[in-house]
Amino acid sequence: MQPGPKDLPRLTDTYFLRTKEIVRRFGDCQVTYAVFMRRPVICTPKLMADFLETMAAERRTTFAIELNYAEGEWVGAGEPMIYLSGSLLHLVDLETVYLQKLGSPCVAAYNAYAMCVDLPKTAFLAMDARHCAGAEMGEMMAYAASVGSAAARRQVGAVGFVGNATDATAPFFGNEHGRGTMPHALIGYAGSTLRAAEMFHESFPAEALTVLVDYFGLEVTDSLAVCRRFPELAAAGRLSLRLDTHGGRYIEELDLARSYDVLERHAPQATRGYRTEAELRYLVGTGVSAAAVWHLRRRLDDAGFTKVKLVASSGFTPAKCRMMAVAGAPIDVVGTGSYLPEIWTETYATADIVAYDGEPRVKKGREFLLRRRGGD
Repeated sequence: MQPGPKDLPRLTDTYFLRTKEIVRRFGDCQVTYAVFMRRPVICTPKLMADFLETMAAERRTTFAIELNYAEGEWVGAGEPMIYLSGSLLHLVDLETVYLQKLGSPCVAAYNAYAMCVDLPKTAFLAMDARHCAGAEMGEMMAYAASVGSAAARRQVGAVGFVGNATDATAPFFGNEHGRGTMPHALIGYAGSTLRAAEMFHESFPAEALTVLVDYFGLEVTDSLAVCRRFPELAAAGRLSLRLDTHGGRYIEELDLARSYDVLERHAPQATRGYRTEAELRYLVGTGVSAAAVWHLRRRLDDAGFTKVKLVASSGFTPAKCRMMAVAGAPIDVVGTGSYLPEIWTETYATADIVAYDGEPRVKKGREFLLRRRGGD
């Protein structure tokens, strides 16, 4: 999803375009850019590199892209991630777009990595597409999730991200197609949770069935009804129940006091180890809390549906995943788009020229970007 050469001028900062004309008038030179981030990230450079290679071919030139870190490696704040060398005439007007393709994926990959490391036995589905500002951002975020996931898989053997929502970005996860069964709209259309499950199964009999159970606020009642209607799927592990309860209420059969009781039985260490009010809400608050997951799991097990899987969604940020791990919440799959960067200013990648025709030169205060020589 690259902008074409004809589109590039209107997408580029004007001062880069004017610099390009000045260089064209007074003479080109070879430059080296140092590209860095102001916060720790996971190196996620492919989309930027692909764009630069495409533009180099279009302009019949070459760019040297020196990665100081491999894809998926941790990069500290301010550390040069990439040294980019080539003609100033051909590089100067590319900066706007190539930085767009680097900054936010690096932060999103960091977040995805943290989530997968905290819940290494849980599978993740990337459900960010509808939260993205267009298809190009969707591509960046899906790529980022795949990079963060792969890093967690290498480091701790995490299951990580196993799929995503759309066909367009499914190849990042080794798939041909996106994954998903039903939105709340289908439940509303069907008139009941059970009828929606029946409609889906009749339409896609070969597919495993994942059913949303929070539409009517009857998470336990509707879950058990679906399991009893499809006992073969339940016994075969091909039935999943998705909790997506919003933060305005508790799931069926729970309130604050009962939520404390649930965690005291199943994860007493969690309620003794939280540090902030936000962390406490993830444990015993409204919506999809650790207590909610534990309660539904126990109700299913008591009814004999031990192989039915639980899918959890709704605000699964890195912080929420961390507290679910503390509580040992029995989640089989997390559906999330909440690895998208929350603080957009943290996604700003920066490129400074550090050498002109081989002579080191950088603005005052950015000397740390210069290439290290010998044992320096």
